[in-house]
Amino acid sequence: MTLEEARKKIIFALDVNGLDDIERWSEMLADKVGMFKVGKELFTSCGPAAVKAVKRHGGEVFLDLKYHDIPNTVANAMLEAARLGVRFANLHALGGAEMMEAAVTAVHKEFNDTERPRLLAVTILTSSTVETLRQVGIEHSVQEMVLRLARLAKASGMDGVVASPLEIGLIRDACGSDFLIVTPGVRPSFASVDDQKRIMAPSEAVRSGADYLVIGRPIAKAPDPAQAAELIAAEISDDAV
Repeated sequence: MTLEEARKKIIFALDVNGLDDIERWSEMLADKVGMFKVGKELFTSCGPAAVKAVKRHGGEVFLDLKYHDIPNTVANAMLEAARLGVRFANLHALGGAEMMEAAVTAVHKEFNDTERPRLLAVTILTSSTVETLRQVGIEHSVQEMVLRLARLAKASGMDGVVASPLEIGLIRDACGSDFLIVTPGVRPSFASVDDQKRIMAPSEAVRSGADYLVIGRPIAKAPDPAQAAELIAAEISDDAV
């Protein structure tokens, strides 16, 4: 894999405070990463302007809002995300098959396969443990739940899932090579673990079958964020910086 191919696999978590920060980070990293993740905090603060700011600098957007509601509401929310021109948008697989199918149907009805965003389902958050699941009445292991939800997402027409790197192999075996796997909980060799519980190095995650890696603090907190992004791309690729 070339360095350029490796850069495209990096999704930078744009966990910033406002439009000025979005402009700064987008300009700094647009040619260093493949996509920018806009999550709940930023979207609640800035709304669709956050997506537009990234796109002004030529960046692609993963809209990470993890929709989980009644099917009609989620379908309409996903459709609005598609109209914003984002590349990825997600919902929570725990919302069930009817909810996911409604979202898929709504987006596919209005957009062709080239224009539409890829629709992802969140399985189990990387901060979750077996104890976390037990507290909400789920007695299955994390791996069992991830696999169950990934299979349900595929059967419902979703393009892929967001899942911990430790479950990549299971999902790839169960759902096939064309099912997207987006992986948070990735920490390069030079970064701290922070609050992620189920983590893996970038190169290992890609070798295991991850298509994209969500990385935030290892880049954002680095003395030179652009260089940190390049170091991560180098870890993934066969090239040297």
